[in-house]
Amino acid sequence: MGAMSGRLLSLPLVVILMGLSAFAMYLPAAHAAVTRDFEVMRAFFQSANLLLVLTAMIAIATANRRVAQPERSYLLALLAAFAGLPVFLAVPFAISVPDTVFLNAYVEMVSALTTTGASLYPDPARLPESVHLWRALVGWLGGLLMLVAAMAIFAPMNLGGFEVLSGAGGRRAGIASAEDGARRLRRAAARLVPVYAGLTFVLWVGLLLAGDRPLVAVSHAMSVLSTSGISPVGGLSGGQSGFWGELLIFAMLFFAVTRQGLHREQAGRGAGRLLSDPELRLAVLIVVAVSLLLFLRHWIGALEVAQTGAAQASPLRQGLAALWGGLFTVLSFLTTTGFESGAWGAARQWSGLETPGLILMGLALVGGGVATTAGGVRLLRVYALYKHGMREMERLVHPSSVGGAGSAARRLRRQGAQVAWVFFMLFVLSLTATVLLFTLNGEDFATALTLAVAGLSTTGPVLQAAAETPIDLGALSGFSRLTFAGAMVLGRLEMLVIIALLAPDFWRQ
Repeated sequence: MGAMSGRLLSLPLVVILMGLSAFAMYLPAAHAAVTRDFEVMRAFFQSANLLLVLTAMIAIATANRRVAQPERSYLLALLAAFAGLPVFLAVPFAISVPDTVFLNAYVEMVSALTTTGASLYPDPARLPESVHLWRALVGWLGGLLMLVAAMAIFAPMNLGGFEVLSGAGGRRAGIASAEDGARRLRRAAARLVPVYAGLTFVLWVGLLLAGDRPLVAVSHAMSVLSTSGISPVGGLSGGQSGFWGELLIFAMLFFAVTRQGLHREQAGRGAGRLLSDPELRLAVLIVVAVSLLLFLRHWIGALEVAQTGAAQASPLRQGLAALWGGLFTVLSFLTTTGFESGAWGAARQWSGLETPGLILMGLALVGGGVATTAGGVRLLRVYALYKHGMREMERLVHPSSVGGAGSAARRLRRQGAQVAWVFFMLFVLSLTATVLLFTLNGEDFATALTLAVAGLSTTGPVLQAAAETPIDLGALSGFSRLTFAGAMVLGRLEMLVIIALLAPDFWRQ
């Protein structure tokens, strides 16, 4: 059995992902059969069979292929997976939704696989329930793919945020051979899949007990762990779990701000290591600070309304609701999930606060932790820049001072901050280029900026929550939709991965 699994994992990564995608199609097919939606069942069942046959043919053709450059091969495989695999994932989607075009189905699957969660179908009733399950499942598998890739591919290559930990001159383990890569993938999958699936199951059961329907509960559970923000009912407000469901989701969102909860080989032992994690501490600081600022703004607005006699409910009760709505929504957008609290809209109404689009977009751009399912610039890079800035300010006062806290902390402040700054500049250039592409196609600047932020940060709900007028992706031109798909792929892989693919070392024969 072990030899067989090793043989399968030695196949090209794209082939493995194609096979897993084919098997995943049987789940919505079974759901459609149970709900007696036989047209949708046939669409997924036949698509799964055809994809399995195609996968088997490609596997046979590539079984004895020699890989001269395994690192380049794995990076190309990830690029092909996020850009090309949605073509196959979109086939049952397009067949199950006959009144759509294949381009929309493709962009929808890119959005799900990259855990962006933006939808071209704002009315949930337009899609069958089994298709909603498929969207959430694809997002869940996309999050799992990023977790496994972070441990097995990005970590040994010092990419995906690990370059900040090692610094510019840090040690680089690399992937020595295809066998080494397969062994890393097998070890990472064995460690992460049980934890990832177990947490999803726990949240699913919790949401069921809180009152959600089974489909809504499992979709929201998969969307939270993958930070995709996909919902079959248009968000948490469409569910029945209420405050207790939000409380469960709030607790699970912390797995997207620090790698310590999932990656055991880097977590160490004891709660002290978790509490000293810089990403978790920075996330708590951001969530508390932004929520308190919003709360004070809400509270002042509530007092003003109360003085006019317009507010009938207790200001204290509304203030507490506003505080919870701020805490939940800020953490949700910081982790690039994008779920809004049920108290978020009510807080804006009684306070008279307009949609804080820039705040939500800023949180999404910061993003979650390294080696998590979250997107954005990542908390560790922001922390490295912060420590470097504090050290430079200290040297202005004490030019002869020597930085303490050990060699690792000094490397984080120096080489790590330098690499983080380079990545931040690359991210800004990517954002500028993406906005330019949208504006060249006729989109106004505000729409173009929102689309670019949503795509590069992989936070699709930004299109609805941060924009003054919700952006309808389906109403965009074909070029704009393809540009948005490209932005989502770039945001998921990050610019450093693309540059690594273009580096001369990867193309030497």
